[in-house]
Amino acid sequence: MKRITLEELEKKLRAESYERLCTYVYSQIENGRLKPVKASKTNGKKPALYREYWGIEPDKNDGIDLEKLKEELKYGMSAKISVDYYMKHLDQYASDRRWVLMLNDYLRMCQGMNEMPVISKNERSFQIWGREKFLQLEQGKKILKRCGMDVSQLSFYETSEPLAYYSRERSVPQNLLILENKDTFYSMRRHLIEGGERIFGIPFGTLIYGAGKGILRSFQDFAFCVEPYMRADENTIFYFGDLDYEGIGIFERLAESFEMPIRPFAAAYEQMMDKAGAVLDLPETKEKQNRRISGKFYEFFSDAMVCKMKELLESGRYIPQEILNIEDFKNRVY
Repeated sequence: MKRITLEELEKKLRAESYERLCTYVYSQIENGRLKPVKASKTNGKKPALYREYWGIEPDKNDGIDLEKLKEELKYGMSAKISVDYYMKHLDQYASDRRWVLMLNDYLRMCQGMNEMPVISKNERSFQIWGREKFLQLEQGKKILKRCGMDVSQLSFYETSEPLAYYSRERSVPQNLLILENKDTFYSMRRHLIEGGERIFGIPFGTLIYGAGKGILRSFQDFAFCVEPYMRADENTIFYFGDLDYEGIGIFERLAESFEMPIRPFAAAYEQMMDKAGAVLDLPETKEKQNRRISGKFYEFFSDAMVCKMKELLESGRYIPQEILNIEDFKNRVY
């Protein structure tokens, strides 16, 4: 047995209300997994809870009564848990019982709620099993599958590295620009901080650092990790990256999967092409790049510009966006 305070139980559960905390504690006492430490006295609230409890570990597998397991599965589980698998595999249930009962306790605590508050995957994992990586790296997904539940029923969101962005203004509508590489992000941000209002003729209110392919994962959580003004439908989102197969591929996958329209920053790509004309030896395309692109990227350029771009790429060369620097952003006159 392990002594645990009511405060520790509350932190572990992150219960949305005192009523939910009471429901959980009473169910644990009823199931024999918590025993009040009466000397700790109650907390003075209604209904009252003791300030400390003895935590009793669930039964181990050895010598467990299979008939009792059947009774527990038939009459002790939340309606959200399907017992079909475990009724046919009682030995597996004996092994998984600790984790199934924790899930069952959580689901019972949530009874009567219209929907679970959405929190992160690791937060939900800890809330249910006391282990933040149980869903991601341990047996959480197997337990859910055996219980006939889909992970979506736990109402969580996946997290990624937070988006790095600079906001010159927060008005709506505005133009937002996603940048593939860090150097260009820093240079454009510096240009705006120093009083620049436009980049190649377009006023931008927000710059977003995409971190290459990382933007594909980050934008899956866009609604959770950005300020409300950035999600406004009236905004226009541009993308600017290296002029190579990989950079074009990132734009096309992002444009295909994101809920808001995204377009390439055509003026910047055209400036890259113009400036590259003076470079005698452009870098060679990196090996093992995925060259499968749909062609959606080219739809935003003139036929003449598309021909030049394709000729460049098919020659085995590419243009990094670092070909442009802050002087280009400053000196361009419109």
